[in-house]
Amino acid sequence: MTTIDAGIQTLIDNYFELMHTQNMELFGRVFHDNSALYSAQGGAGLSLRPCAVYREEMDNRQSPQELGNHRRDSVLMVDQISPTLALAKLQLEMFGGVMQDYLNLVYLDDQWWVMAKMWERVGDAA
Repeated sequence: MTTIDAGIQTLIDNYFELMHTQNMELFGRVFHDNSALYSAQGGAGLSLRPCAVYREEMDNRQSPQELGNHRRDSVLMVDQISPTLALAKLQLEMFGGVMQDYLNLVYLDDQWWVMAKMWERVGDAA
């Protein structure tokens, strides 16, 4: 089994905590200011949300924790192709769904960041 870089593991841990609790203090440690989210959910065309838009949306909704959602998250895959670039495939449950995320990670300014997130709902929460 391949060991995950400690910095990437910290980012993933912070990501899962942010997604469940929406502790917005973590947002600025997970998502780079120039990051963006992408989805083509249900074939309805491309949805693109810049970081600032996503931050505002998250800041103005109830968290999965507040809604009583169970926290079930897992790392499905991490592929670090260089000292500064990696891809993580993660799964989590929120808002009644099972989500899978591809996170493009980049190492800048002495830390790992999510630079792009592609996500899809792949099922219903247990």
